[in-house]
Amino acid sequence: MSTTVKAHLALLGTNLFFAANYTAVKYFTSNEYAGPFGLNIIRIGVSVILFWSLFVFKPDKSVIGKKDIWPIVLCAITAIALNQMLFIKGLSLTFPIHASLLVLLTPVMITVIAAFILKERLTIEKTIGLLLGVAGAILLIKNKEVTSPRDNIVLGDLMILMSAIAYTFYFILVKPLMQKHSPIMLMRIMFTIGFFMILPFCVKEFEAIKWQMFGVKEWLLIVLLTVPGTFIAYIFNAYGIQKLNASIAGAYIYSQPVFAVTISMLFLGERLTLHKILAAVLIFAGVYLSRRKENEETNEKVKSKK
Repeated sequence: MSTTVKAHLALLGTNLFFAANYTAVKYFTSNEYAGPFGLNIIRIGVSVILFWSLFVFKPDKSVIGKKDIWPIVLCAITAIALNQMLFIKGLSLTFPIHASLLVLLTPVMITVIAAFILKERLTIEKTIGLLLGVAGAILLIKNKEVTSPRDNIVLGDLMILMSAIAYTFYFILVKPLMQKHSPIMLMRIMFTIGFFMILPFCVKEFEAIKWQMFGVKEWLLIVLLTVPGTFIAYIFNAYGIQKLNASIAGAYIYSQPVFAVTISMLFLGERLTLHKILAAVLIFAGVYLSRRKENEETNEKVKSKK
């Protein structure tokens, strides 16, 4: 199997694992087995242990320069502290389908933020894409579907959007670091820093987890959340970015809502209503328009290398 095929499979696996997380987290929080922050400390903590276990078996002797220390800290803040905390709390308050569609706006946000930070040109096509994406997000957030008393759809959706914004900044910050350092080393350091950042906010909910109520299914879901859903997913994503490029890796986010919708409908009985379908069409169209030119340029570069 070629390296390119492996990279594509890794990116597909990344989004499948992330999609499965939506249903797993919602299962624990809806049934009050564990709070979102309690689950988060398990996910990040186990990932830190696994990353350092890799270091024991295969030490990385590369050195991080002083110039890269603060960018890595910022990556830990945006990818772990802000993104993960906002995402998992927001998911506990809203529908998995909502969360998966709102996360899809990340490429749109990357385009917009890059226009301001990197001074990239914001074309009419990209602007229309942004507006369509925003329209889809508003349609989701204005949802009136009946939920459980523990849910707060508007707040949950807004927190998911904020987590996507945090991940957008991480995506922009980590790209130059990936070109200089080993992805595994970067993940290990970022997760370690991020773990100590979230620790004070997560300890209380971790202590309140109802371990005595866990059966085989609950333990399997914990393994799913921590090993493939976090540790392997981040490694696969970093591998895909390194072997292909960020644009191709970003394109695979299209598959995440498809996986998430299918899994949540099968295991949580979530309904795919008309307004969700319409919102999905608007968001998909917005992402497509905002990224079309960049994807065309990427394809041209790939063809020229062949």
